[in-house]
Amino acid sequence: MRNVKYTDSVNFRCLEHLRETSLDISLIHSGKEHCKPSHICSGPRDEYILHFIFSGKGFFSTNSNIYTLSAGQMFLILPGESVTYGSDAVDPWYYAWIGFSGIRADTIIRQCGFSNSKRILPSPIQPEVILDCINNILDCKSLTFVNDLRREAWMLMLFSRLVDNHEKLSHKRTSENSHYSTKAYVELAIEHIKFYYKDGINVSDIADHLGISRAYLNCAFQKELGMSIQKFLIDFRMHKAANLLVSTPDTIKEISCAIGYEDQLNFSKAFKKKFGISPKNYRVHKTTAIHYNEKQLEDHVEDFVV
Repeated sequence: MRNVKYTDSVNFRCLEHLRETSLDISLIHSGKEHCKPSHICSGPRDEYILHFIFSGKGFFSTNSNIYTLSAGQMFLILPGESVTYGSDAVDPWYYAWIGFSGIRADTIIRQCGFSNSKRILPSPIQPEVILDCINNILDCKSLTFVNDLRREAWMLMLFSRLVDNHEKLSHKRTSENSHYSTKAYVELAIEHIKFYYKDGINVSDIADHLGISRAYLNCAFQKELGMSIQKFLIDFRMHKAANLLVSTPDTIKEISCAIGYEDQLNFSKAFKKKFGISPKNYRVHKTTAIHYNEKQLEDHVEDFVV
């Protein structure tokens, strides 16, 4: 058994240097601190960091914007960005945090209500609930497989409470205002597609997930993106397939299944309709075929949903 770096003092308790346990979502560090007056933190980090403010005041600066924060708020730091945040000189804050990474991290923080442009939110759950999760994480300080599972369980419990309360608040606003904006519906639909396109979802599945009709969802896509949701879904899958064809040795059938097509023939027809060339010939003639840059699609999606 070996221990991670663990600090426990009167005003500061922290568990850090945790190993990544999953590609999906991993806890990197967690802690809580009664900060000293004018205590400043700055610099980019590799992981997401979510802070919960329990008392006192402070500031958060990112992208040349400075925000004054206080008890009852939470703020998110994104990977790779340069930020500065610090406690008030007169009424320094007491906060807790979790640092995490993984391919599901972006989806989770968006389901909590955050986005690249919305980094500060009111905390939707009671401080004692947050502290209970953080304290349980900190109690699992030994780096064992059992404690890996326990820490992950408490982190996911905290996220589940945040997502649950955000959804309840969103439903309340929806009932009060009848509908989300069309932009919000398209954003939620794209998130659902990004996560479940491999499972063979169709337009009806997405509309049912959002609680609206196919017709209304299609109108939202036409208004916001100038295309039908069916075309967006097919294009998304075809671009994913094109990337797999040039980056993996997988068979056409395997790629077809990987993007949600059970019928390889239907996939091949859709691919040829999109790119003007069969999947097989696309792979063989990839140097002259229309190459798909997956980052371009991701950037396009992110530009919209931010």
